[in-house]
Amino acid sequence: MSYFAHETAVIDDGCTIGKGTKIWHFSHIMPNSILGNNCNIGQNVVVSPKVVLGNNVKVQNNVSIYTGVTCEDDVFIGPSVVFTNVMNPRSAIIRKDEYLETIVRKGASIGANATIVCGNDLGEFSFIGAGTVITEKVLPYALVVGNPGRPIGWMSKRGHRLQFGANGIAKCPESKETYQLRDGRVFCLAEKK
Repeated sequence: MSYFAHETAVIDDGCTIGKGTKIWHFSHIMPNSILGNNCNIGQNVVVSPKVVLGNNVKVQNNVSIYTGVTCEDDVFIGPSVVFTNVMNPRSAIIRKDEYLETIVRKGASIGANATIVCGNDLGEFSFIGAGTVITEKVLPYALVVGNPGRPIGWMSKRGHRLQFGANGIAKCPESKETYQLRDGRVFCLAEKK
């Protein structure tokens, strides 16, 4: 076995788990889900059938990731985050053929207790604040907070808030990468040499 699973974790037949992945106490990895290499799945996490997690995805404790969710590489999911997969659930009505797709793009971070309403795309390196409710598409590098979630700024790949000058240019204080704000979107221009 090329991954670690705590003895209390439930790993169903038919799932794929990458090399170096760790699955902790009381978590349940369901059939036909795919976990990439070097993921870390915290305690009491549910990964439903057909969920796809890329490489190096970090899932903190008490997270529910339901069918229809794809997380690309390097995604961070904070404690007690919830993903939904049906817009109008009712106990007495089966809607398994109505699951909506949610994609969390490379490098995005989702803060503790956030709720991600299904059918939305969270852009690369976006940053979702703790307790935020996402009800619409999130642009790359956007910092989104509140209920419903609203963009309040922009974040670098390293997770620092970007301060744009009059010329629409900002630099990450840690990496020194240059970013440009153009037409309501942020673009990473160059990395420090």
